Formats: sequence, C-alpha cells, structure tokens
Amino acid sequence: MYLSRRMQRLEDEIFAALNERRLVLEKQGKKIYNLSIGTPDFVPPAHVKEALIEAARDDDNWKYALRDTPELLKSLCDYYADRFGVKITPDMVTSCSGSQEGLGHIGMALCDEGDTVLLPTPCYPAFISGAVMAGAVPHYYELTAENGFLPDVSSIPDDVADRARYMIFSLPSNPAGSVGDDRIYEEIILFAKKHDIVVIHDNAYSDIIFDGFESRSFLSYEGAADVGIEFFSLSKSFNVTGARISFCIGNPEIIAAFRKLRSQYDFGMFLPIQKAASAALRGDRKQIEHQRKLYEERRDALCSGLRAIGWNVPDSHGSMFVWAPLPDGYSDSMDFSMELMDRTGIVCTPGASFGPLGEGYVRFALVLPPEAIREAIDRIKESGILK
Repeated sequence: MYLSRRMQRLEDEIFAALNERRLVLEKQGKKIYNLSIGTPDFVPPAHVKEALIEAARDDDNWKYALRDTPELLKSLCDYYADRFGVKITPDMVTSCSGSQEGLGHIGMALCDEGDTVLLPTPCYPAFISGAVMAGAVPHYYELTAENGFLPDVSSIPDDVADRARYMIFSLPSNPAGSVGDDRIYEEIILFAKKHDIVVIHDNAYSDIIFDGFESRSFLSYEGAADVGIEFFSLSKSFNVTGARISFCIGNPEIIAAFRKLRSQYDFGMFLPIQKAASAALRGDRKQIEHQRKLYEERRDALCSGLRAIGWNVPDSHGSMFVWAPLPDGYSDSMDFSMELMDRTGIVCTPGASFGPLGEGYVRFALVLPPEAIREAIDRIKESGILK
C-alpha cells in the first residue's frame, strides 16, 4: 500500500504513546494524575446544554447546515463588541470545527508548496502540522525564558521575513503561559505591514489569565484586520471541547478564501451546536470569571508546590498550562515524562512535542482541583525523582 510523502512530514502523535503507558499503569492498579491533555474538568453552563438539547428536538436541525446562521454570526459580532470592544461584521467570520482544524487547514489557503512561514518555538503542535501539510517550510522564531516567552519580531532576519507568507503567534501562549502587552501586538502589526505577511493569532485562552494581566484580542489593535485573522474558541471558556466550536475572524479577503477552502470538505457546524454556541455567546459571563479564579488557584497550587519541594517552576501568567523546565539531572523530556509517570502516576507532556525549543521542558495542564494537585506533588516528593 502506498502512503503519500505528505504523511512522512508528520511527527508521531506523542499523546498516543503517553496514553498507552497510562493504560498499562491503570491496569496495574496505579493511581493516575493525568495532567497531560488540556481538556477542562469543569462542566458546560446549563443554559448552553439546554439550548443544544432543545434544538436537537427539531428534526429540521439534523440536516446539513451549509452555512453559519445569521443568529450565530450576530451573537459572535455582539460578543466581540461587548467583550473586546471590537467591531466585526459577518463577512469577517467563518466557523471551523475547533481551532486545531482551522490551524491545520489555513495554510492551504495562504501559501504554496515550498513557501516560508514563521512559527514560534515552543508552540502548539498544530501550528507545525498545519504548515507542513500545506507544503510550507517553517522558520522558527524563538520564545525564550529570558524574554518571558514572548514574540520578538526583531529576531527574525529581514530576508526571511520578506519571503514569509504568514506568521502565527498565540497569547496567552500554549505551552509557555506567557501573556502579551500592547507593545507586542503593535510591533507584530507593523512587522507584518513592512514585510507583507499575514498574521494568524491563536486566541484560545483569552479567558484564562492571571496576576492582573488583561485579556486581549489581536483585532482590537489598529491595522490588525488589514493584515490578519484570529482563531477564537469556546472550548476552554465554556468547557465544550468535544463540540469543536471555534471561529476564524478578521480580514474579509482571507476569511472568504478560508470559507471557500472549507466548503470543499465540510458541510457546516451541526445546527444544534450553532444554537448552543449562540447561547454561550449571549449568556452571563460570571461563570467564566469564577472559573478563571479556580484556574489561578490551581496554578498557585502547582507552581508554588513544586518550588517548595525543590523544582524551580515559574508561574504561568495565562492559559491552562504550566511550562516547567526539567529538574536538574534530566535532559530528555520524553524519558523524564515516562519516568515521572512510572514513579508517581503523574502524566505530563514532553516539551519535545512543542517544536525545536520545546526540549528541556514538560507541560502540565491545570485539569485537577488543588487538593489533587497537592497530592500529586506529595507523590513527586516521595518518589525521590528530584534528587
């Protein structure tokens, strides 16, 4: 059987190897603390579930959607105006089946085989897979601890920038947990205009932000819609990860191209899910703020707890993740992750899966309550893995 060369560009799925080992340990009776995948353990708001259930009772809603409904588009436009102070119009929006799907396909609308694209490292793996599936050649710009894991466009050579088709950045960052200020966004817009680059902002974690930092939309900055787009997700804010509700928002020309591309492989978001999304966007956001505080409590429990036992892990400032440098004596993130799982039952994600500068770190997801996190830290201390 022949498989395309395209498949050879894709790395093995790291979560599969972790999950396989986790299942073995569970069968052996070991207690597992799964901090690997960013699936919230909170529940969706009741009014969102009710909207989906009620819509599913209507037989007409089980047909192909074919488009985003006017109700959904208005709900999103109103939300952006109220939440971010950004005026968007329906021609600036198209839905997608989760940000990962959107990021995995957007490159096909923006570049040709062999084109250069600018990706951060470390970064969410879908940034990389989406680029290579489009046949693009990634040039990685470095997010360093010394610079707070923030984008620095001045580090990108002019000749590379001049031939780049698009640039991805994400704040709050997965996996690094960094949060940007006005200067970062403004510098990226000026850089994109200078070098004629499309900017893609992954804004999946705007509602999970700590330490008094402000959540932002890329599109709230002057000139942003001239040069780029933003992926906005309901998954983490409303705990609806399995429903795959995300939107690509921004420059109308890019949106039209992406909508045309998606029409070739998708018949639109299931109508009851569109109803649920509208209910989420129109609903009270008090639950989101309450949930944000709970995430911050988890961040505090994990980071301060690890530091207390001798693992110097800095605080994450946003997202539902903590980016932890490997303890002294370790250099291979996959080997450390497997050893940590075997000795403590704690599952984390090796940094090597997040691009060239991911090695030397592991990522923890804040998906357990503080008491379970403290229990997991006790397991690490008792295991002696830090000695």
